[in-house]
Amino acid sequence: MKKLKIILKYNKLILLLIIILSLIFIKIYKHNIKIDINQKEIYGYVRKIENNKLEIKSKEKVIVYIDNPNVELNDYVLIKGNLYYPKKNTIFNLFNYKEYLNNKKIYLLMKANSITIIKKNNNIFYKIKNNIYKKISNYKSKKYLKIFILGDKSDLDKDIFNKLGIIHIFSLSGLHISLIVFLLKKIKCKNIIIYLFLLFFLFLTNFNVSTLRASLSFLFLNINNKYKLDISSLDRLIILACLFLIINPYYIYDLGYIFSFLISYSIIKFECNNIIKISLITFITSLPLVINNNFSINFLSIIYNIVLIPIVSFIIYPLTIISMILPIDNILFNIVNLFEKLCSILEQIKVFTFSFSKIPLLLIIIYYLILFSRIKYKFFINIFMIIIFYFIGIYMIYPRVYFIDVNQGDSALIRYKNKNILIDTGGRYNKEIYKDSILFFKSIGVKKIDYLIITHGDFDHMGETINLVNNFKVEKVIFNCGDYNDLEKDLIKVLDKKKIEYDACINEIDNLYFLQTKEYDNENDNSNVIYTEIDGYRFMFMGDASTTTEKEILNKYNLSNIDVLKVGHHGSKTSSSIEFINEINPKYSIISVGKNNRYGHPNKEVLNNLEDSKIYRTDEDGSIMFKLKKNKLKIETCGP
Repeated sequence: MKKLKIILKYNKLILLLIIILSLIFIKIYKHNIKIDINQKEIYGYVRKIENNKLEIKSKEKVIVYIDNPNVELNDYVLIKGNLYYPKKNTIFNLFNYKEYLNNKKIYLLMKANSITIIKKNNNIFYKIKNNIYKKISNYKSKKYLKIFILGDKSDLDKDIFNKLGIIHIFSLSGLHISLIVFLLKKIKCKNIIIYLFLLFFLFLTNFNVSTLRASLSFLFLNINNKYKLDISSLDRLIILACLFLIINPYYIYDLGYIFSFLISYSIIKFECNNIIKISLITFITSLPLVINNNFSINFLSIIYNIVLIPIVSFIIYPLTIISMILPIDNILFNIVNLFEKLCSILEQIKVFTFSFSKIPLLLIIIYYLILFSRIKYKFFINIFMIIIFYFIGIYMIYPRVYFIDVNQGDSALIRYKNKNILIDTGGRYNKEIYKDSILFFKSIGVKKIDYLIITHGDFDHMGETINLVNNFKVEKVIFNCGDYNDLEKDLIKVLDKKKIEYDACINEIDNLYFLQTKEYDNENDNSNVIYTEIDGYRFMFMGDASTTTEKEILNKYNLSNIDVLKVGHHGSKTSSSIEFINEINPKYSIISVGKNNRYGHPNKEVLNNLEDSKIYRTDEDGSIMFKLKKNKLKIETCGP
């Protein structure tokens, strides 16, 4: 007992040491994949089913994508298809899917062509779980039953709840475990029965981190009371946090682990005994982490949590459990529909939602050191820090030029003298591109676009423009020369409605020079060709201008020694003639192009023409950033 007290006295230092050791372990550990990436079939057990996505336990855990998989949990199957490695984000600051999977010890994905059941499941526990899955699939309100019975949020529209700042209420936590324990105790269940029930519940939810923490907390509490160990709630929580990391160091990067323990620690430390205080402390504690994941904060979420947590926790959650026994699915379905309509109405209130740039790690550490310190007026100090978080990305010390990976399309952002100039937006060949671009803008502190320049009216250059102006503040739009096409006319209707200023066929604006020499009879040659000089570095953006335009530009302008060239027409053979390239002599050449695109871009001859410059391609290098710092050009890429 004496030794235990000594250990508990230094528990925070022990936790810090374990965190450091976990980070070191993750850094130096190199996993040797046991499955050959080139093999076309794998054998394994089905461990998870989420719509058309399976998790297979083979020699390695593999995520398999297949349409309408007719399998059950724990079936032993043969899957034929193509294996591939998960990819990381190709736009700065966004979600890294590869890292996310690697932290869950998943290193391979498969696009499956067929799946064959070799052996049906005969495990009694999996049979029960499969029957629960089948039963839930017949419910109208199955989305919520899957969340609260199985811990599966794959059907949930997370976007709206993220915007409201209430997504956490759909994570199984201590409150849900407490309700289960309360109900079991009400019917006079012994502790051993409660433990077995919680163990089965953990099995149902695939040993979800927050559920596991809450269940083990209940176990530790009983052990503490039974043997009169007199270990405080905070100490028990820290012991659990250490235990999790000892078992699996990768939990240090698991958001569920971080949120679960951090918020639980805050609630205990600040002695939150009512829902108002819990909501406020939860908001303050989670704020930096939410910012660095969503790049926005809805300050009304404090109120929303006070109103909506009781609805979910004390009405919807209990009804999901009861509906497994009694035929009340219609009642539950009507209640969740009303709940979702209420959330949709609340989501329209955007006046209290603010975008934030990514917060540096050092500032986050300072924030939490202040929050958990004994400093007087620490909450006011942290409010001041939140204000710093808001403004930190707006004012730039050094200019930056970003070439954003928008698949087969163009989009470049110039940040100079506290102005944001966006050249093209890309098109929605991938439905996530627009959402990713908006998140990226927020992550680097862009609050508005001062100039949105459309090089020309092709979809792959302006397909996301209407979405952008509908969801982001834009001061002025610049069109190219020539008649407006249908896409441009549709955009102008939106601009007129929103009273956004626009212009066309201009020569100069804010250190940007438009080099078009005349009006052509095709959209590509009418592209806005833009030249600018930033801190002595010369940038040139060619749009989709062809060799015809290039000749006219060479005849009219004296251009040489361009530092950064955005190559014309995605590296098509119709652009970037040897004469043009030799004359402007680019040091760096950027080709914005989609991976394995159907056009065969970039053309081999164009690549040969550019061989004397350093070539960056968005299909290979992801997004590219040029940072102009103290007369030096610093280049960063975000490759897949």
